[in-house]
Amino acid sequence: MRVLFAANPHKSIFQYMAPMAWALRTAGHEVRFASLPRFADVITQAGLTAVPVGRRQNPARLLELADPALLAKSRAGLPTPWDVAEDPSKATWEYLSNGYGLATGSLREDNFPMIGELVEFARHWKPDLVVWEPFTYAGAIAAEAVGAAHARLLFGIDVFGVAREHFLRVRAQQPEGERSDPLAEWLGGYARKFGSEYTESMAVGHFTIDQFPESLQTRAPGLRYEPVQFIPYGGPATVPSWLWKQPEKPRVALTMGLSATEVYDGYTIDTRDVLDSLADLDIELVATIADSEKAALGPVPGNVRLVPYAPIHHLAPTCSAFIHHGGAATLATVARHAVPHLSLTYHWDQPMLGRLITGQGAGLDMHTSEATGENVRAAVRRLLDEPRFTERAAALRDETLALPTPNQLVARIEELTTRHRDESRG
Repeated sequence: MRVLFAANPHKSIFQYMAPMAWALRTAGHEVRFASLPRFADVITQAGLTAVPVGRRQNPARLLELADPALLAKSRAGLPTPWDVAEDPSKATWEYLSNGYGLATGSLREDNFPMIGELVEFARHWKPDLVVWEPFTYAGAIAAEAVGAAHARLLFGIDVFGVAREHFLRVRAQQPEGERSDPLAEWLGGYARKFGSEYTESMAVGHFTIDQFPESLQTRAPGLRYEPVQFIPYGGPATVPSWLWKQPEKPRVALTMGLSATEVYDGYTIDTRDVLDSLADLDIELVATIADSEKAALGPVPGNVRLVPYAPIHHLAPTCSAFIHHGGAATLATVARHAVPHLSLTYHWDQPMLGRLITGQGAGLDMHTSEATGENVRAAVRRLLDEPRFTERAAALRDETLALPTPNQLVARIEELTTRHRDESRG
């Protein structure tokens, strides 16, 4: 079977997809990974075969150059219309129709550079299945153009599918002639251009690969989900010698993510205040701080080990608690171990994930606007002193590891792809 992956050039999103691509590859299937030309090195560095399509640069970089303030603003929480997944009370026709109009304009701009050449390659290579991440509708367009099965691969909470179901529900309540659907109109235009018609699968895939356990997910009831374990992949990494043995004191990790400094303008907490607040605890605090941010910190407390990066899948098992930004990849990596979380959340679905962790009992969460040193210290003390957090973290670990691995999911993906092919022919 031939499987084509498609993604916009965002390293963090690609890293969610690489393990599934490799599972299909090691099962004997042909796998290609399409993105913009500038992203080919990231794909090939993961040992996958790249298909460069389109010519434009990273949309996030263009936005930054055009208006840094706009990029910073886009970082806060979920934008419309996907924020209705967090707050269903917003799911009115006016709010959602306007939101989909704005979102579709952005999606159109981001996907346009890829679509033509991606369809051209799909017609040449004839994939049986196309796997795309929820921002890369070019994957759905290419799949429909060649009659291939296609699937979304999630990189967090399915705010896209949930918002879409809210939209379709309120749209059906509107009078005939007043049911505009910007997303369907955009995708439908390409479907007709390439010889097919719009179906709702272009918006949500024929099925969805979901890398998060039920307790950490919000799903759209009408969609088909195929759960799978999240397998950490963070790109090239080495294990430092200090991680070769267990710590002498309880180890607490602190990371606020790589994107905070690689894409955005810095951390959303007062790092100095947090480090100082934990200085008197009898712990080893491992803080991953970008080199660009270290100078502003000055001297750090004696119980702090300051590093620019550490592979979280190797660091997490040595920890007694883990402070992080609530990013889905970090959170899901820590969730593979019986380690309680403190989620300091700000961006995209982080606040939702943080609340789910707290609700599950495996940790605590707070918005970064409340993450003073005093509040963080109090939360860390609770995670270390109250055994129930570690017990619930162990339950979350067990739930996570009970899901099929990517390799185990391959047979199900083969079945769904074959079913689509047979139904299309029948």
